[in-house]
Formats: sequence, structure tokens, C-alpha cells
Amino acid sequence: MNSPAVAAPQSAPPPRVLWKSVLDSRFTPPVFITLILLVGNLSFGILESYQKTLLAIGVSIAGEMILGRIFLDKWPHPSSAYITGISVGILLRSPAYWTYALCAALSITSKYALRFRGRHIWNPSNFGICAMLFLASDSVAGLSIQWGNNFASLVVIWVLGSLILWRARRFHITAVYVVSFIALSLVRAHITGDPWQAEVSPITGPMYQLFIFFMITDPKTTVRSRTGQSIVAFAIALVEFFMRLDSSIYAPLYALFWVGPAALLIEMWLDARRKRAAAPVATLNPAAARP
Repeated sequence: MNSPAVAAPQSAPPPRVLWKSVLDSRFTPPVFITLILLVGNLSFGILESYQKTLLAIGVSIAGEMILGRIFLDKWPHPSSAYITGISVGILLRSPAYWTYALCAALSITSKYALRFRGRHIWNPSNFGICAMLFLASDSVAGLSIQWGNNFASLVVIWVLGSLILWRARRFHITAVYVVSFIALSLVRAHITGDPWQAEVSPITGPMYQLFIFFMITDPKTTVRSRTGQSIVAFAIALVEFFMRLDSSIYAPLYALFWVGPAALLIEMWLDARRKRAAAPVATLNPAAARP
């Protein structure tokens, strides 16, 4: 008679490190973007008003809940909508309340209306703000205030943002973009004859903090591969370089608006092409299709 198998003792799971649990939380990005808002507004008054920002946040979360329930049959987590709303509140400048509500609504709606193969291809807040700048330029403008000479706030934001992105394995996207931006700024200064400090200084502004830590690193609207993400980050900086030569004030937002979706569509096309190429092989050799 065979003796019954003795189950191997299961080792206890390793204890979770508290700070890693916090950094992996879905609430970490909302807390971080709130920090950007508070530091920027208390130091330099970057908001039109807290009321308008709260309106944008409220419309974003309400829109996410309603559309998520209708189209996905579930209640989405509100963190993404919160980030979208607060980004609209920070980046948009307008004396009218309706512009904040409309921009937030457009941003969230784009996630559900502008989809290709089950995936939305625009960063929501980037789409909403660019749409407002295109369609309602008489009523809205974009944030263009700099941090000034006080780099203490900037250092805090960069350290926290870099740590969060490092844990999320997306720091390379920001790093490639920042290095590319600075290098191309020096080239632009040589072409235009402007001081290099003036060309580099925009990256210290609050708009860029949102741009480099949230917009270009958005997991839902970036390509999958690390190499592809780095190439896209450089491409965004390059398109922005040419737009700035043409004196485009909102060059980074417009550059992401065009480059990000194009990169996703190219990735989807390449995926479909690889699947079509692999299909005949699987048909001729069924064993090759098995895992």
C-alpha cells in the first residue's frame, strides 16, 4: 500500500513593508497630485479658485461613475476621475464655471466614446484641455505660471514623483522626456538666440509637473514595451521642440495629443499584423499553438 502523500508545509508569506504598501496604493497618485495643487496654490496661486477645481473634480467623478455603470456595468474606482478633475482645475484658466464643468465632462466622456479595439487612446485630461483650447479659445487659456526662484517646492514634488514612478516602473518615461526636453531646449536656444535659461525654465512650471508625472506616464494610454515608451517620450519632446520654434504656447499638451494616440494605433496595428502572420503557422502545426 502506498503511503499517503504528506503535504509540504507552506511557508508564511513575507511581511509587507508598510511604505511599499502605501506607494502601491491606488490612492497614492491622488494624494500626490493634491500635494502639487496645495504647494502650487499656497506658494504661487496657480488656481483660479478652489470652487472651480472642486466643480471639475465633482463632474469628473460623477461622469466616471455614470458612464462606467452604463458601459462597463460596474462602479469604477474614483481615483482616475479625481486625477482628471484636479488636472483640469489646475491647468485650465477661465473666468467662467461652465468651462471647467465642460472640460471635465469632455475628458471623462473621451474614455468611453473615443475607443479603438476596447481601449481609449487619449489621456483624458489632455484630450479635454486641448479640445477646450481648440474649440473655446475665447473663453479659456492654459496655465503658464512658473515656480519662480523658489526651488524648495519643486524639489519636494520631483523627489516624491520620481519615487512613485520608480515603484511603478515608469520613471524611465519621465527621465527620457526630461533629458530630451533639456537637450532640445539648448538646440532651440542656439537656433533662436534666446538665453538657454529661458528655453529650459518652462520645465520648472506646475503645468510640467502634471505633464511629466501623470499625462505622459498614464498606463492606460501608453504603449506596453519599455523601449517603445522611451521612444514615444522622445517623440513627444521632439514634436514639442518644433511647436515651440513656431511659438506654440501649449506645445507639450498638443505634442502629447498627437503623438500618444498615434503610438497606440501603431502598436495595435503591429499586434494585429503579428497575429495574422502567426495564424497560418498555428493552422499548419496545431501543436505550435498549444502553450
